[in-house]
Amino acid sequence: MNKSSKEFLYKYLDNPSPTGFESSGQKIWLDYVKAYTDEYITDTYGSVAAIINPKADYKVVIEAHADEISWFVNYITDDGYIYVIRNGGSDHQIAPSMRVNIFTDKGIVKGVFGWPAIHVRKDKNEKNPALDNIFIDVGCSTKDEVLELGIKVGNVITFQDELMELNGKYLCGRALDNRIGGFMIAEVARKLHENKVELPFGLYIVNAVQEEIGLRGAEMMAARIQPNVAVITDVCHDTNSPMYEKKLDGDQKAGKGPVLTFGPAVQNNLLKMIMEVADGKKIPYQRAASSRSTGTDTDAFAYSGVGIASALISLPIKYMHTTVETAHLDDVANVIELMYEFIIQLKEGHDFSYLK
Repeated sequence: MNKSSKEFLYKYLDNPSPTGFESSGQKIWLDYVKAYTDEYITDTYGSVAAIINPKADYKVVIEAHADEISWFVNYITDDGYIYVIRNGGSDHQIAPSMRVNIFTDKGIVKGVFGWPAIHVRKDKNEKNPALDNIFIDVGCSTKDEVLELGIKVGNVITFQDELMELNGKYLCGRALDNRIGGFMIAEVARKLHENKVELPFGLYIVNAVQEEIGLRGAEMMAARIQPNVAVITDVCHDTNSPMYEKKLDGDQKAGKGPVLTFGPAVQNNLLKMIMEVADGKKIPYQRAASSRSTGTDTDAFAYSGVGIASALISLPIKYMHTTVETAHLDDVANVIELMYEFIIQLKEGHDFSYLK
């Protein structure tokens, strides 16, 4: 990671990009990656593909998603409190005492998720945070005051937090899921450019929107690009952190390398090639299994149109869907390296089909 890429990382990760409102983050991402690519395309909902060698018939995608979990203003009480609904998989358990940004036509309004003091919560009757009792305080005493600030039903809300490092080894912050993926695919483009790699196929570096509510951006981009191959990067759980059950959740640990997933949506010949690349280049990796869908944009690409050979390279993180998502810097570097090495060895026109 050089100075400019680190500056991009912090600028991109700290910028809010909630599901359905990703445009500002996409502009930051595109401004960075277009220096290393030939052209780009965008779609109606804000997904972006930066392209190397766009006239080639054989098309390869590397993809991440740009959106983060958030909240919507759902109800404003007469005495000025705000109740919310989820936009994606936002966690009600972590909301109390969190600071938030509410995005309005008048700009950002600051607020906090309040919670009653411990002194007044009786053990036998104590309520846990739930969607029907968490609330935001913006310093208003009436509904009219809230409205005067520009806050309306439908305004989107994000937690306020910033990226930091832990012990010089880990990145920690909100929205690593999955803007760290957007960073990693952009770094692959930078590395190809700086090493003057001439690709025999078209490479589409795709940053898709709206993954958190059903893989929607990936569905649209898969249909538009119709690639031959797609390698997706997302995050997965570090199951060695507390409160996981490895018998159910598998055994993956931050710092031990990218995680390669086995499952019906993952094309086995493509996955085998990726593992062979990792073995040959001595890039560490871990294995995981998915009983049905992967729950990532891999599924959207795999089952698009007549079917696209797709695979998933995941970054193991701790504390997913919190403001302290934590990833090991070595894993970030190794995901980038594995995608890069896979791309430079791939031959134009390679057929991954099982039956020929």
